[in-house]
Amino acid sequence: MSHRFFLETPITAETVEIDGPEAHHLLHVMRAKVGDSVTLFDDSGAQFAAEIIAVGRKSATAKIIERQEVSRELPVSLTIAAALPKGDRQRWLVEKCVELGVTDFLPLETERSVSLKKEKSLDKLRGYVIDASKQCERNRLMRIGATASLPQFWDEAPAGALRLIADPIAQTGVSDLLPSEPTDVIIAVGPEGGFSPEEYQAAVAAGWRGFRLGKRILRIETAALAAAAAVAAKYDRLDSVSA
Repeated sequence: MSHRFFLETPITAETVEIDGPEAHHLLHVMRAKVGDSVTLFDDSGAQFAAEIIAVGRKSATAKIIERQEVSRELPVSLTIAAALPKGDRQRWLVEKCVELGVTDFLPLETERSVSLKKEKSLDKLRGYVIDASKQCERNRLMRIGATASLPQFWDEAPAGALRLIADPIAQTGVSDLLPSEPTDVIIAVGPEGGFSPEEYQAAVAAGWRGFRLGKRILRIETAALAAAAAVAAKYDRLDSVSA
């Protein structure tokens, strides 16, 4: 068997302990036993071929066989700043952002958005990131930032990145705004009902550029992922993967 597991602690020794939720999955879901092969990652960008050498009720010990430098990241920084949808749609949004290569996700607090102020809620989103990273084989975790409030966010976002804001009445598509040379991108997506006129005008005044995604009104997660997919399709390169 060959399965991926995430370790919070950097992998630097010849043997490592797998505990917590990852150990539960390894031992009680996958029914791992001594001699099984696993792949470990620690958010360093590398992955590690390993072999289980001991198992207990709540933890397992693995021997590191080989460090493998495998990059599955986009060649640019891609940030999605979005008002969070309700309920299970939050998990779906976060998981798909991870799969598309988004590097940072920032929940936006707007006039019309769902509030996300509890650290417990942010921890839950970060847990979704780990699960999605295991599935899509990314070796770096998408970062979940603290909730960002408007209008401060418009001015504080890095000016060196291409800053785009979803606008259903804009005349330009997101793909048309992407330069041919890879560049860092920040995409802002509003809540159901969109950004208020005041919020949108503040973004434009701060140098953000509006884009649209077709003739239809999209839900938060659909708009965010369609825009992220456009960036990934423009800049992702198969030859950027190394082994």
